[in-house]
Amino acid sequence: MQAPRRKYDKYPIVKIDPHITTEKFNELEAKLEKLKKVKRPREAEEVKRLALMGDFSENAGYQLAKGRLRGINQRILDIEDLLRRAEIIETPGKDKVGLGNFVTILSEGKTKTYQILGSVETNPLQGVISHNSPLGAALMGKRAGDRVNVLLANKNKEYKILKID
Repeated sequence: MQAPRRKYDKYPIVKIDPHITTEKFNELEAKLEKLKKVKRPREAEEVKRLALMGDFSENAGYQLAKGRLRGINQRILDIEDLLRRAEIIETPGKDKVGLGNFVTILSEGKTKTYQILGSVETNPLQGVISHNSPLGAALMGKRAGDRVNVLLANKNKEYKILKID
């Protein structure tokens, strides 16, 4: 029987944006500590307990517990990798839009304020956008008073930068 082969071009490897705030860095460290000291040992004990129940091939609880343990281990590896490669966002200047800035913009008579951060921390509903997003990328490096055009959903929208904090 031949081993299955993955098509690597079908599932491209996406690099995680390393830019994070100090708060997010500390949050990830706390989460990593909890995974290592609480969740993984608890799940490992559950795997041991279920392993004592007999035949592994027909022990669905054991298979599920092993899957959860693998998921926890993968999450630990992912967080460790992100923390190792993390680039902390420094306090930005207020003359040009950069990572960490709050930017107040005007579009179609509406004023909105966004904070520009790395991809890991984005939450558009709370006004946090990535510097890799179309709007975030267009705003980067601009000054108060500048106008930027962004192509969104096949429409060209114009934004005016009112204030940079």
